[in-house]
Amino acid sequence: MPTYQAPIRDYQFILNELLNVYQYTDLKGFDEFDSELVDAILQGVADFTTEVMLPLNASGDLQGCKLEDGKVITPDGFIDAYQQYVDNGWATLTCDVEYGGQGLPEVVGVFATEMKSSTNMAFAMYPGLTHGAYAAIHAHGSDELKNKYLPKLVSGEWTGTMNLTESHAGTDLALLRTKAEPVEDGLFAISGEKIFISSGDHDLAENIVHLVLAKLPDAPEGVKGISLFAVPKIMVNGDGSLREANTLHAAALEHKMGIHGNSTCVMVFNNAKGELIGEPHQGLRAMFTMMNQARLGVGIQGLGLSEIAYQNALTYAKERIQGRALSGAKQTEQKADSILVHGDVRRMLLSQKALNQGARALMGQQALWLDQAERNVDTVKAKQAHAIAALFTPIVKGFVTDQGFKACVDAQQVFGGHGYINEWGMEQFVRDCRIAMIYEGTNGVQALDLVGRKLLSDKGAALMAWSEMVKSFIEQHAGNDDMQPFIGGLMKAAADLERATGYIVKAAQTNPDLIGAASMAYMQILGITSLAWMWARMAATSLEALANGSDDTAFYQEKLKTAKFYMGYWAVQTGSLARQIEASSQDIVEFEEELF
Repeated sequence: MPTYQAPIRDYQFILNELLNVYQYTDLKGFDEFDSELVDAILQGVADFTTEVMLPLNASGDLQGCKLEDGKVITPDGFIDAYQQYVDNGWATLTCDVEYGGQGLPEVVGVFATEMKSSTNMAFAMYPGLTHGAYAAIHAHGSDELKNKYLPKLVSGEWTGTMNLTESHAGTDLALLRTKAEPVEDGLFAISGEKIFISSGDHDLAENIVHLVLAKLPDAPEGVKGISLFAVPKIMVNGDGSLREANTLHAAALEHKMGIHGNSTCVMVFNNAKGELIGEPHQGLRAMFTMMNQARLGVGIQGLGLSEIAYQNALTYAKERIQGRALSGAKQTEQKADSILVHGDVRRMLLSQKALNQGARALMGQQALWLDQAERNVDTVKAKQAHAIAALFTPIVKGFVTDQGFKACVDAQQVFGGHGYINEWGMEQFVRDCRIAMIYEGTNGVQALDLVGRKLLSDKGAALMAWSEMVKSFIEQHAGNDDMQPFIGGLMKAAADLERATGYIVKAAQTNPDLIGAASMAYMQILGITSLAWMWARMAATSLEALANGSDDTAFYQEKLKTAKFYMGYWAVQTGSLARQIEASSQDIVEFEEELF
């Protein structure tokens, strides 16, 4: 069975030193927690995930969920594990204290989510979807709706889902057919079928609150006619007590590649009673609150699986002996050297290591931007933080899951034939991670959103605001000789990003189809550059710690050497991606359909 060691020291480095989150006392609630409390919480999550969730990961994958007599049964051990999860209060970490939450910022919660994703992604999805439902109701629901649903969603006694996709309408929500008819007492009768509904039905909680997109009778055409409804599995009284079952059910379980321990359902709503969330025909706006929360969570899934895959590949590479180093035997006391001496194995492992630590730092930064957007009393600063977080949402979802999946494949490759065998766990990580590139908006859609909406729609304002941060950092450290290897790599990547941006902005004026052709490569350039920014910052932080006489020398030296590798292996890729955009975008667009 795979093993896992929560990267607590890395979390402490990011929170305490790199981001210095405890300085933001101007953000609501930030003055109510400190490093000692956060360390205790993260260690508690680490203990729970390694001792309770991880042992159920492989068995849950093999057993999967079952649909019997119209009810979904989760794998053995999931019910008890979920009850422990609720009893320990892990569901409440970042939720509003008004509804029973602990009020911790997202910048802390993001690392708890990583540990859950590493140890049992399928199990973690049940509370993960619940938090998204909580966020949508919290942001857009009436006070009555909040008081009715949020306390039980926050505690974890109830779970939540999001119901968007229909068999004929995936990304294009304008095509959805689910209907909502007004009935008595302000309720609506919801009728339709949704597919790919994660956690759609299960036996972990006494109720499930489905957030369903549907159209009212007077809805205008297109996405402007979509409304969002809270549709409980079991009807709820105003005081939160339960009534009779609602008229909805899971009609089938999807047979899928991975995440077998999570119930992915076909959900049928037959005049099921629901309540409107927000205003009529404004459902897409409310759903995007949930979607953006989910997209950050999916990005963390890519990181979490990449991390556990890396840890186990590294252990295997140290223990597996095969062949000798090209420069001669390194472990002469053995009949062969460990495969860690081989250059290509080292390349794969270092690539994973650099990606994981860089992506983790970026996830922390993204979560801090989200906290600033929500908690800053200065509306101007809050608006700017929101814009930058929106810009980077496709990066944390699209880029990180793209590269996280590739890292899982590389980790599997380190195992050779054993990586293809079930008992080592690597093939499960590959299968589980693959979905992260697809759901909550495929990565191609993320790339198109990045270029079409986030770059071009605001004339690049958010990108320019972030670019000023990068330039300011470069100027701050330009005179530091020790920083030159890192500043140079960042400057080159930033220049390639600027070049690619200029090409796309100009090309979009003459042929908008070029945006789609160039968007995926552009997302990769921005992703690589953003991690170069994080690695340069981590290098500066590490150099400062060493200069101040830190006794944790090995940790900071490791950071500096990994940062140097990132600049030489990862950051240099932006040049070829920029050239790819310029050289192939026109060919992609002009290639005749009949020649495919």
